[in-house]
Amino acid sequence: MENTENYKKHVSVLFDECLQGILENKDGEKEEWIADLTFGGGGHSLGFCEQNPFIKILALDQDMDAINNGLKVITDRNYQDRIFLNHDNFKNIQQVIEKNSLHLLKSQKQFLGILMDLGVSSHHFDQGERGFSFMNDGSLDMRMNQADDESLSAKDVINTYSEVELADIIYKYGEEGFSRIIARNIVEKRKEAEVQTTKELENIIFHSYPAKLRKGKIHPATRTFQALRLYVNQELEVLEKTLSVAASLLRSKGRLAVISFHSLEDRIVKHEFRRLEKDGSNFKVITKKPIVPKSEEIKRNFRSRSAKLRILEHI
Repeated sequence: MENTENYKKHVSVLFDECLQGILENKDGEKEEWIADLTFGGGGHSLGFCEQNPFIKILALDQDMDAINNGLKVITDRNYQDRIFLNHDNFKNIQQVIEKNSLHLLKSQKQFLGILMDLGVSSHHFDQGERGFSFMNDGSLDMRMNQADDESLSAKDVINTYSEVELADIIYKYGEEGFSRIIARNIVEKRKEAEVQTTKELENIIFHSYPAKLRKGKIHPATRTFQALRLYVNQELEVLEKTLSVAASLLRSKGRLAVISFHSLEDRIVKHEFRRLEKDGSNFKVITKKPIVPKSEEIKRNFRSRSAKLRILEHI
């Protein structure tokens, strides 16, 4: 269980709202299952177990740091018979259920709740070597699942994609208005030497912005780093494919809760929830407007400021 001592504490966003939103339809003292598709630091899963002794959790995470840390936390809390943690991407939820079904699940469609917390954990941002943040210098990696040796890293993208491809990625996934000049400058810089670190890339982006816009509220590199992370991990594509699958696994009155952190994710969740509600009488959108953090939570955890929680119920 290596790396657990280095796993950074992650503060679960909209913690009370998630627990209340899913546990609201808990059926007495009957054993019920919740799927936590983004285990991370385990805050939400542990919260469900602590709040209700009849809850069991099928949990997934594609990051081995989270898995190693999570297995230790589960053992320390003596939850081995209540939280079942799997190393996998949430796009494979049905396969994970099938893998566990003999000793865990009687039926796929029996989940009281399914939670998807789409935020990047504090651990990822704070570990410079993971390459997610320009605040720390490290290798341009950005892969959630580093165990997949064949997966594409941000460094691969930055140093091998054409100028047009880079501009398209930065614009599509980052909504970055200066995508073309950023792509042009990246290509020019890599003619001299391969761009290898987050600080090298941050410097290129910073100087791609007009001088008068470099000191705004949002750092010039924010949107490009977001774009690369989303592209490398195919986060939007996987999210779009998984939402309807997750909804289909709910029991009657079961709820799918999704926390997003930027407009691209939230737009996908909003539109898919509306489609599921409109296409038949099986689903109802509980949150006509997304639930957002209260000011007290934002003061405690500034990274929660952009979070939005949407909830769908199987009726």
